Amino acid sequence: MLRCLALSSAAVLFTGCATVVNDATHPMKIETQTASGQMVTGADCKLTNDYGTFTAKSGETAQVRRSSKDLDIVCKHPENPEAIARAISRVNAGMFGNILIGGGIGAIIDHSKGTAYTYPTWVQLVFGKTLVIDRSTEKDGQPALGVEPAAPAASAATIASAAAPAASAAR
Repeated sequence: MLRCLALSSAAVLFTGCATVVNDATHPMKIETQTASGQMVTGADCKLTNDYGTFTAKSGETAQVRRSSKDLDIVCKHPENPEAIARAISRVNAGMFGNILIGGGIGAIIDHSKGTAYTYPTWVQLVFGKTLVIDRSTEKDGQPALGVEPAAPAASAATIASAAAPAASAAR
């Protein structure tokens, strides 16, 4: 009995908490809509992360492989321009369980397997737009909100070099 208890304890210690609690895959409901907000079902969607590419039709729930890397989503429909999104991977509660219980080894295992991370469970892509969708904006019963990424600011060197020819021409 004592031996069985010791083996069970060792198995728990050397297996990550998130690995025990979470599956390697994560369900994600995918919806697509036009810029005017009209829902479109049946678009061909490809979801890609470092573990591979997964396919689904918009309006369905896909099982995607968990990962610490973000998930790129591209949906295509013959009557619309592409809908593109990046779903941000966020640490889930399983990782915090590892840290609190002192499972440094478990945290490393869960990180490397990806089971310590979760994507949004419900996303809406918009045809003709590129969005970033973060699980932190998700509310029960609603999709996570997507935002268009900000354009990168021009550096001071770029601005100065663009202004230099104009200044020379004015002389």
